[in-house]
Amino acid sequence: MILTITLNPSVDISYKLEAFNLDTVNRVADVSKTAGGKGLNVSRVIQQLGEDVAASGFLGGSLGQFIRSEISDQGIENFFVSIAGDTRNCIAVIHKGQQTEILETGPTINETEATEFLNKFSEDVQKVDLVTISGSLPKGLDKDFYSQLVEIANQHDTPVLLDTKGELLRHTLRGDSKPFLIKPNQEELADLLGEKVTDDAQIISALQSQTFSGVPWVVVTTGATGAFVKHNQEVYRATTPKVDAVNPVGSGDSVVAGFAAGISRGLTDIELVKYGLSMGVLNAMEATTGSINPENISWCKDQIRVESI
Repeated sequence: MILTITLNPSVDISYKLEAFNLDTVNRVADVSKTAGGKGLNVSRVIQQLGEDVAASGFLGGSLGQFIRSEISDQGIENFFVSIAGDTRNCIAVIHKGQQTEILETGPTINETEATEFLNKFSEDVQKVDLVTISGSLPKGLDKDFYSQLVEIANQHDTPVLLDTKGELLRHTLRGDSKPFLIKPNQEELADLLGEKVTDDAQIISALQSQTFSGVPWVVVTTGATGAFVKHNQEVYRATTPKVDAVNPVGSGDSVVAGFAAGISRGLTDIELVKYGLSMGVLNAMEATTGSINPENISWCKDQIRVESI
């Protein structure tokens, strides 16, 4: 089983309007409400790949119950911790090809809730093959919270795939316990290193940075063109096929899901890179965020070119 962590999930609400008018009433018939958050996108794709998956994080109030119910319907096991605060809404208003987002910050986690989560995670991590951690921290948690999760997982020899950015990623990488895999995109890589990373040579050079010492896998996605992947001392350039993207949102999360499933299955380096990146391509071809069509996996893998640098 694979465990995904989304510490600050949301109910994602999408309103599709012909026109969006300010300072008046807007009535909308086209509405969708889904369990949202980067880690829950990962969960859905892993489930679509036929792997057993559980999701964890903090949930509270009626919106938290909505998420519990939805993931249960999707075949995702519920490992979430209940909190006193209310889970947040994230609203997207889509109109004339534009998208206006209203994102709540979410609940504040108190010390008792944080301790309860760490204790439960210590138990849960022993039941699973690997863990994915995605996104940012909710209010109330110290910036070393991810470092604590990685340390607990490593104590039980459970690999952690970490997908976060900025100071949170930087702080976690400085810790003694390292994640098994990280997945910054090109922009996040530049921000992490504090330098420009604009071409292939700079990406390859950046991958040799001491920042990544002790991290077995570093996956740097470069949008529609593919990725650069470092496994220990080996560096690969991967080129993905051009497709008509319907909705690229969630493709990074889908890549994490692909690598998680592939590692769980013991795939070799090049097969793992192809498998993981395929999920990002396939997600972009679907209208629903965090969704792939498994029937297209073989086709997509065959289209990806991986070369050792």
